Amino acid sequence: MTAVLNKNFIAGVWQDGATGATFKNINPAVNSDVIGLFPESGVEDVDDAVRAARSAFKSWSSMPAPARGDILRRIGDILTARKSELAFQMTREMGKPFFETKGDVQEAIDTAYYAASETRRLFGHTVPSEMPNKFNMSIRRPIGVCGIISAWNFPVAVPTWKIFPAIACGNTVVFKPSEEAPHSGALLVKVFEDAGLPAGVVNLVQGSGMTGRALVEHPDVNAVSFTGSTETGSKIGETCGRMHKRFSLEMGGKNPMIVLADANLNLVIDGLLWGAFGTTGQRCTATSRLIVHESVHDELVGRLAERAKAIRIGYGNEESTEMGPVINKKGLDKIEYYVGVGQEEGATLLIGGKRPTGKNVENGTFFEPTIFTNVTPNMRIAKEEIFGPVLSVIKISSYEEAIRVANNIEYGLSSAIYTNDVATAFRAMHDIEAGITYINGPTIGAEAHMPFGGVKGTGNGHREGGWEVFEFYTETKSVYVDYSGKLQKAQIDNVQD
Repeated sequence: MTAVLNKNFIAGVWQDGATGATFKNINPAVNSDVIGLFPESGVEDVDDAVRAARSAFKSWSSMPAPARGDILRRIGDILTARKSELAFQMTREMGKPFFETKGDVQEAIDTAYYAASETRRLFGHTVPSEMPNKFNMSIRRPIGVCGIISAWNFPVAVPTWKIFPAIACGNTVVFKPSEEAPHSGALLVKVFEDAGLPAGVVNLVQGSGMTGRALVEHPDVNAVSFTGSTETGSKIGETCGRMHKRFSLEMGGKNPMIVLADANLNLVIDGLLWGAFGTTGQRCTATSRLIVHESVHDELVGRLAERAKAIRIGYGNEESTEMGPVINKKGLDKIEYYVGVGQEEGATLLIGGKRPTGKNVENGTFFEPTIFTNVTPNMRIAKEEIFGPVLSVIKISSYEEAIRVANNIEYGLSSAIYTNDVATAFRAMHDIEAGITYINGPTIGAEAHMPFGGVKGTGNGHREGGWEVFEFYTETKSVYVDYSGKLQKAQIDNVQD
């Protein structure tokens, strides 16, 4: 069967890539299932897309913001109608179970409606003037053309975190999905088209890292929002800094869950199974370090291991599946490498550590839920992002030690603490170095109307989601209105010694 040839979407038209080069997209659970061929876009394609976005900017940014919100609501309505269809294709493309990809689409739906409502709340400020008969205010203006580069693990939710607030604020967009999830990106853009989004407001260019580089380096791209590895994000930051572009980086994580002696262990185990092994551990917010008090360590680890071994692995579009495949062979090799590193460092491989066997997993890139014990804080498996279903367990004897261990990494995205002591919980909110802290919940589960992002090596200070993302996609303009009818000089010219 001939693979379907997919296209870019530029200036409202689906079109072939200029180079004619393509890349293949395959189902990670069934490697014989070729989803399609996609354009390996080059500089010419990026130029065309940026030109289309620039051309659409004036009319789009001039449209009343609530009218832009009406289109975002229509997008939300279509996403709602296509939720199951989109989820099925997302699971086929990137592997996580159908119930997870439905949640991915639901997050996009929630973000669409939230962004639509925020088009009536793009607030400025009014402040008193130091002079009579003068009015001071600030207004918010769009930035221009925004380059959006997203990851594959949330192929609909994460792009909408970026695209919806960008266009709500009056910007236009060139969107490059991950080359591991190009089909989901195309299906999302088709929703935009069907909702009546004007041509050129959102443009799609498919491709690999070279396509993303061309987008970041384009002189007519005013802002860049990126989700991906810390290594790539650092290079993007260097380029944007040199070219004076605004940029938002959402990068790696090595997220701790602290479990103290008074924790509800039933709740902890449910949270660990979801936080460590949901999405096959392929979330930047995945629970990858379990920092557990010595008094409950043995009981917790023993019970957790039994539950983890029972997780049903398979193709995510099969109803019984609880955990899907790793995204590709490269990801699988990386996980196997770190399993070897952990054993060489002296950690104990309690369960997992290998590819499963069996008829339902023989043609995909699957890996077993894996737990290491006897991990020390400075081991590589305790500090480096693995991006797979691997949990490192670190034993501690006090809250203070738990905090030191939790903060002993270069990342600072998400975190969690399980305790029934309210004073300890409130201390942890301040003491843990992370952009997100959950109390008595795992490290995953962000809500669409809350800011999302991290500190240290995880990001550069901006936040996605919630009200703060609208600040990233707007510039503040100060306005002074003098109705005195005479020249009034401001402070330095007006105040005499």
